[in-house]
Formats: sequence, structure tokens, C-alpha cells
Amino acid sequence: MFDTAILTLNAGSSSIKFAVFAPGEEPALRASGQVENLSPTQQTRLIVEADGERQRADIDANDHAGALAAILDHADRLFGDATVAGVGHRVVHGGTDFTVPTLLQPDTIAALRALEPLAPLHQPHNLACVEAAAAAFPDALQIACFDTAFHRTHPFVNDTFALPRQWFDRGVRRYGFHGLSYEFITSEIARTEPELATGRVVIAHLGNGASMCAVRDGRSVGSTMGFTALDGLPMGTRCGQIDPGVLLYMMQHEGMSADAIADLLYRESGLKGLSGLTHDMRTLEASDDPRAAEAIDYFVFRIRRELGGMSAVLGGLDALVFTGGIGENSARVRREVCEGMEWLGIAIDDDMNAGNARDIGTDRVRVMVIPTNEELVMARAVAGALSAAH
Repeated sequence: MFDTAILTLNAGSSSIKFAVFAPGEEPALRASGQVENLSPTQQTRLIVEADGERQRADIDANDHAGALAAILDHADRLFGDATVAGVGHRVVHGGTDFTVPTLLQPDTIAALRALEPLAPLHQPHNLACVEAAAAAFPDALQIACFDTAFHRTHPFVNDTFALPRQWFDRGVRRYGFHGLSYEFITSEIARTEPELATGRVVIAHLGNGASMCAVRDGRSVGSTMGFTALDGLPMGTRCGQIDPGVLLYMMQHEGMSADAIADLLYRESGLKGLSGLTHDMRTLEASDDPRAAEAIDYFVFRIRRELGGMSAVLGGLDALVFTGGIGENSARVRREVCEGMEWLGIAIDDDMNAGNARDIGTDRVRVMVIPTNEELVMARAVAGALSAAH
């Protein structure tokens, strides 16, 4: 048993993923789970995995405080007699000022609230979870881990837009996201493939949210995402890259309001909008509806296009890594991304790919499938803060 515990919380608009770790030089996972369908209009479900068992239960919760309360109803299974000493929070946007894990205090939270317009789908829910956790664990360290921090090593040309310089100085720049995932993948490469850790790697984080990152010497030098989490690849319900003239047309000639356009771009586009069916890649792959195939084709096309661009940013390519829910599990997407890429040094073994093997490449460029672990990145940050505090 362990005396103290680290809790990690990854809050989305309609879900909370959580994990419990025993502190140590490398935190050890003890339990995990998630709250799904966190909405007044749906049945909310809690999933807890502990002691080798997985339990599901319908719960009565329609906000993040209620969800955390439901999680704590299982405190005996999650924590036993241990005291929660630290809580790690995924915070999507840290702006230009927050570049390392940070102790959450009132002034810090106020500064993060000011960034909510830059990440409207995530930041308010991240901070709602912070408030709920602070109330539940008043004596624990609350540590924010930022999805934007990993990308603060970008050179100027990969951070700026071609706008008057005053806008860059005011914070209108390319921030990049999914940084906790990229931090884990780079740490895993450094641990298991030290000769590759200094190389040129493109990481494709493909899931309901999707982006790609160009990494050199373990540092981010380019990202497909920009000022917000809308840019770059198409996602489950987000549009990805779009001509800004389309938005001007919608406002000036179709009479759409900013709120209506935001709803369209964030919630009704991407795979869901293209297919007219669903945002779920598993359902699309199983469908015989031609619109489902077209949505997948567009998703793959954009990944291939960005792969070429990220390789140019790096001046070549030593490895391509697939991660995220789709990247780790969809053999079809990986196969179609890699088909015809021999000119870049990419080819894969179909059997290894179908089996989700770690190494699926057969040409000069390594092609790898590495499951991400954002929770462990947060737990490491909290363990470091606890060590420093003591």
C-alpha cells in the first residue's frame, strides 16, 4: 500500500479522465477511469479500473464538480488509506507565459481564465475541474500542466502569422497543442531509442482532436495547430485548416453570427460534418456509406499533406510516430497515410501494421506506433513539485 497519492485530471467538455499514482522517482499507476457523457441531456457514466477490475456505473452528474464527487465516491478503491498530496491538471492553453508545470494559485487561475477565448472548448472545463479539485483536496498541491508549453521552442517563422507585427506582440501567434502527448512520446523515444532521440521525428497525434508535430533533438520546431485548436488537420468535429475568406463570406453574405460560426467550426465540422454521420472513426470505417469513405479520405489526405510539410520543416525525416486513439488503433488510416510514400523513405509491413506492432516500417524511415500517456506526464510533474516542496 502507499501513504500518499497523486491524482491526475484531464477534463474535456463532456468528460473527465483520471488516474491515481503512487509517488516515486517514476510514479506507479494504481487506478484509472473516466466520466463520460457529462451533460444534462445524456446519461452520465463512470468507469473505474482498479485492482485488475473494471466497473461501470450510471451516475447523476451534469457538471465537473458533480463528476469529481462521483469519482470520490470510489475513494476506497482509488486511494485506500492514502492521502492525496498532489493533483495534476491538464490545462490546454498556457499562452506565452506558462511554459513549465505551475502551482495553481488565485492569480495564476485568473491569468488562465483570460485565455479562455483561445480555447473555448477546453479551458473553461479545465479550470472548472481545478476549482472542484481544490475544494475536494484543500491541502494538496494543484499543478497545471500545459498543452502549449512543449511548443514554446518554435522558431519565429513557425510561431508567427503574416499580420502586422503588433498582433504577434499582443499574443496572436501559433501556439500548438497536444503538448503533453508529444512530451510523453519524446521521453519514450529518449528512453528506448536514444540514437533516434537526436533525430528528425514527425509525431502524428490522431484522435478526436488531431495534430502533428515536427521534433528535432527532442524539441518542437513545428506544429500543424495554430492560434487555437481549430487549425491543421480535420478532427472529430473540428474543421482543421480553412481559408479565412470562407468565414468572411459566412458573416458578410450569409448573415451568420460569430457564435453560429464558432458552433459550426468546433462542433459540426470535421469527420462529423464531412460524413453527415458521426465523428467516430470506428463507426466510419465500419460504414458502407460513401460519405464515410470520403471523410476518411480527406482525413488521410490532410495527414499526408502535413507530413510532407513537417518533413520540410525538419529538412528530412528519420521517424514517423503514430499515437492517439486513431493513430494507435486504426491500421487502415496508418496504411493509407503511408501508401505511396516511398519517395520519402516510408513503407510499412501490412501484417505488422494490422497487429498494431510498435515498429511497422520497412524502409529507411522508422514508422512506429507508440501509445501516448498524458497522465504519466502530469504525474511526473506533480511528483517533481512534491519533491521540491519537501
